[in-house]
Amino acid sequence: MTDTSFDIFVTAPPGLEPLLLAQVQAAGFAGAQAVPGGVSFPGGWPDVWRANVELRGAGRVLARFGSFLAFHLAQLDKRSRKFPWTDTLRADVPVRVEVTCHKSKIYHAGAAQQRIETALKEEARITIASDAPITLKVRIDDNTVTMSVDTSGESLHKRGHKEAVGKAPMRETLASLFLAHCGYTGTEPVVDPMCGSGTFVIEAAEIARGLMPGRSRDFAFMQLASFDRAAFDALRSAYALRDTNLQFYGSDRDTGAVRNATANAQRAGVGDITTFAHHAISDLPRPAGPPGLIMVNPPYGARIGNRNLLFPLYGALGATLKDRFRGWRVGLVTSEPGLAKATGLPFTQDRLQVPHGGLKVTLFRTDPLK
Repeated sequence: MTDTSFDIFVTAPPGLEPLLLAQVQAAGFAGAQAVPGGVSFPGGWPDVWRANVELRGAGRVLARFGSFLAFHLAQLDKRSRKFPWTDTLRADVPVRVEVTCHKSKIYHAGAAQQRIETALKEEARITIASDAPITLKVRIDDNTVTMSVDTSGESLHKRGHKEAVGKAPMRETLASLFLAHCGYTGTEPVVDPMCGSGTFVIEAAEIARGLMPGRSRDFAFMQLASFDRAAFDALRSAYALRDTNLQFYGSDRDTGAVRNATANAQRAGVGDITTFAHHAISDLPRPAGPPGLIMVNPPYGARIGNRNLLFPLYGALGATLKDRFRGWRVGLVTSEPGLAKATGLPFTQDRLQVPHGGLKVTLFRTDPLK
């Protein structure tokens, strides 16, 4: 295993880079900076492993492990053949190659991909396959050819605990960044009155307990030449759980959703500090104890059902929260500002807009309700 430092890039939805940067800095990665589409910082392979295991808001972790200049295809061919691929890639693990070209003399991505694939096959004896477990991303930008490997494999929102999801699931990575934007740090209760498969509630409970998001899944980096099983196992077993006396609450009017959320929480190891109940919004009880955060991702027109039928639902949500949840903060995700307004809740001017599931959604939030 090498100690060489290289550029590590963790992806985030556009607009959420500053929130992911805060997570990266809190995790102790030095030299991090937000850039379009994510956060970049220097590090080595153990940092790559840790970023995959620890960073709740990252979609993927890319390792930029090498680069060279190439001004034409013949030069790309020659330099690809000389590149030390097997320092990073294993000859016995197939690879898929993706090439993008931008502002470069080499502008034909297909021709460039062909040259790189030939070099991998002929010089490094690596098999090329469309369904390979390793994806090599090659970016040719301003005549610089940069090689990155996707070290995550499956997107990091797949924590490995949620088997049952509803019609319009909130990704765990996005949920963690939304919770962070609402000031949640794991020291207060969270209630989701339209919990679906339980994402917000389970994510909040995991944060409170100190459970790492990547604690029980596999990653693509396990099939790279740099992987050290003993060192990685030691890293993953070093995380300490925190005690918490907090409880986290979800409810839904769909009995199937409540059943799924309960099962998902059990698999995630937070079944004992989460409670899921079946009832309508107007029957939502205020939990005993200190105020906290209400996080809710209600249905919205383009996503589920008819928009006009949703105004009474949002109105009932707002009325219930204003009546029973004084001192609590609210975070609400919707694609429709008109529906948010229908709640009558005193949302601040601080709005976070994010692409999600083909829509632009906005996170609206309040200060503590009076």
